[in-house]
Amino acid sequence: MKDAFGLPQSLLVLGGTSEIGLATARRLITRRTRTVWLAGRPSPALDEAAVRLRETGADVRTVAFDALDSESHEEVLGKVFTEGDIDMVLLAFGILGDQARDEGDPLAAVRVAQTNYTGAVSAGLVCARALQSQGHGSLVVLSSVAGERARRSNFIYGSSKAGLDAFAQGLGDALHGTGVHVMVVRPGFVRSKMTAGLAEAPLATTPDAVASAIELGLRRRSETVWVPGALRAVMAGLRHVPRPLFRRLPV
Repeated sequence: MKDAFGLPQSLLVLGGTSEIGLATARRLITRRTRTVWLAGRPSPALDEAAVRLRETGADVRTVAFDALDSESHEEVLGKVFTEGDIDMVLLAFGILGDQARDEGDPLAAVRVAQTNYTGAVSAGLVCARALQSQGHGSLVVLSSVAGERARRSNFIYGSSKAGLDAFAQGLGDALHGTGVHVMVVRPGFVRSKMTAGLAEAPLATTPDAVASAIELGLRRRSETVWVPGALRAVMAGLRHVPRPLFRRLPV
């Protein structure tokens, strides 16, 4: 169960090699989290992530999970919940894709959409139902400011995050009053392996900063978290910029 500050004893990270997911796990372990499940495709990277978290003193387990294999989600994730209550699920998987390449390769573009949106819908609903059966827990969904308004430079990725964001907001409304808390996290440009080599955007952040914001959001039982917080005002303005002018912006 969570403590008085809303922090979890048990955590399931969907996307077990995600830098934000692992940064969040490390931060929560230093608070009170004792059991961590890392769900991801079996790989040396997943095994190494588990080893490193175990060094912090937590009980860390791995589970084979593929975001693209929606038909397996109910069975795979259901088994995790049969091992005991999960106080928090962090939906942290996703791929950036390559906008220039994916525009000319529809199948690659579909893979971005299926991973970031379809896979998240499937896994999110399975976990939401399990949390609701428990009567408590948080589902934290990593969205992105890219979903706030489609941009020429990354509209395939951005559209997938827009769909995920809308889904998570609606799910939060559907679960209101059930004891399950849904929190949408909207980071800006995050310095990570996924963005290595890309031109850094203004107000760039780090996995550790996102993890810190997630912890604060849990304590406050926030429904939406922006990282950094200044992006809330920035995106509020950008949403209302006329399209002819928006097309000229270096975004």
